[in-house]
Amino acid sequence: MGELVRVDIAGAIATITMDSQHNRNALSEQLLAELHQSLDAAEEADARAVVLRHEGPAFCAGADLKERSDGPPDSTPFVSVLERLMDTERPTIAAVDGAVRAGGIGLMASCDLVVVDTATTFALTEVRIGVAAAIISVPILRRVQPGKIAAAMLTGETFDAAEARSMGLVTHVSDDVTATVGALVEGVLAGAPRAVHETKALLWSVPAMDRDSAFSAMAALSNELFAGPDARRGMQAFREKRRPDWTKSSD
Repeated sequence: MGELVRVDIAGAIATITMDSQHNRNALSEQLLAELHQSLDAAEEADARAVVLRHEGPAFCAGADLKERSDGPPDSTPFVSVLERLMDTERPTIAAVDGAVRAGGIGLMASCDLVVVDTATTFALTEVRIGVAAAIISVPILRRVQPGKIAAAMLTGETFDAAEARSMGLVTHVSDDVTATVGALVEGVLAGAPRAVHETKALLWSVPAMDRDSAFSAMAALSNELFAGPDARRGMQAFREKRRPDWTKSSD
């Protein structure tokens, strides 16, 4: 797709790889533009899931500070990438095999599932260069209670994968990131596409609702799905003790 980001679509899975190793996959204008292009390709292919991975020893070093110092700041492309990872109906999985710093943590946190190697380290270093982790606080604080990450954000201190898992910033810590991501992808493909889409949506919408509104909305969704063709197909497969084939169009 481009020089810094490439996308491979196989088996209904879009794998997006950041490969800007000269600056540790920093969030340059070019890298962000190519991330957008890769997400376009994933959506045009109607991928069932998106895996965001990297080449080199760093997942992402955060903002490209040279670009930021050379011209007026424009956070719009970065905000848009974060929003697209959060809002796309397909599950997004970050596959992290290297260090994550500053804005890279926001990129990672915008994914639904985050798989990191046991040796991964993290740091929110913004305060040490005179700024705040402002934009990335949006995806970070939807996953993590403020008190659990306050020290990291206020001091810029480094923390490890176990602490990131404990605070809720990552979902999986693994000695084999590729295998763990593969198992998660298989799990996504085992579900009906619309059921997976609706589940992703409710994970973020239900916590923001009051109880009565949540029960009302979820009862309506449950009734609709149980009356639909995917549920008929899924329950028939359950009775026949086989895995349903979701590649066929619904009746």
